[in-house]
Amino acid sequence: MKLGMNIVGFDGSKAAGDAGRELAAVGAAAEAAGVGWISVMDHYFQMEELGGPESPMLEAYSTLSFLSAHTSTVRLGVLVTGVTYRHPGLLAKIVTTLDVLSGGRATLGLGAAWYEREHLGLGVPFPPTAERFERLEETLRICEQMWDPDNNGPFEGTHYRLAETRSVPAPVSTPHPEIMVGGNGEKKTLRLVAQYADACNLITFTHTEAAGKLDVLRRHCDDLGRDYARIRKTAIYAGPALRDGHLDAFTREMAEYARLGIDTVMVSPPVTEPAPWIEAHAAPAARRMADLG
Repeated sequence: MKLGMNIVGFDGSKAAGDAGRELAAVGAAAEAAGVGWISVMDHYFQMEELGGPESPMLEAYSTLSFLSAHTSTVRLGVLVTGVTYRHPGLLAKIVTTLDVLSGGRATLGLGAAWYEREHLGLGVPFPPTAERFERLEETLRICEQMWDPDNNGPFEGTHYRLAETRSVPAPVSTPHPEIMVGGNGEKKTLRLVAQYADACNLITFTHTEAAGKLDVLRRHCDDLGRDYARIRKTAIYAGPALRDGHLDAFTREMAEYARLGIDTVMVSPPVTEPAPWIEAHAAPAARRMADLG
């Protein structure tokens, strides 16, 4: 079982030039700690509960490209890419570039997007929920086609039309970068996981919550004829144990997640001084989790 770091803020990088040094330190600390994953959020404005638009926020894929040059083993992804922010053909190319430059360490995390304020603030169209999910499904189909060397287009959908689905060079990952759909929605999100994704990402406070969502995913897999075991299970852990320094309690909780078949659990270091926190808290937790299998 692996521990992942989900970076949610950059408050320690308010001075010019600090962001790069801080991110490089995070990458070094994560790899030294045995962390298996680093992700960032896909926001252009910081979320309200973390300080709002007045707080620093970096663009996700530029940040991951920087981290790819300062790491060598961790998998890199966005939790999760808002489907409204980038045209699907361009998104596939962006993720391919990250995969090539990182030596095959990119995951494409996708979700339906939700933060209306940043859409309105930056002039990005924010369709109704149903349409965003329609666009999410089309994006999943387009990315699969972009990464199929035997199918260069066209793609004709309701919301997107591509004359050529061509991506050269091809990804390093085979057959393509991992596709992860993030979210807990039982009717739409988890069904899209079952139909298209290589991995899921749940947001949970307890293993009991995770168990319920995985039961739903299993039913969707049964309905669609998909092998449930072929989907990698991951979760963002939002409980307080590790944040509060209770390593034994965190380890007990992770043992329950491991019994559910969850491969990786992501936690968020504090937005200020994340590298020292990773050294002090994530390193012992990663060692404990590795022993869980």
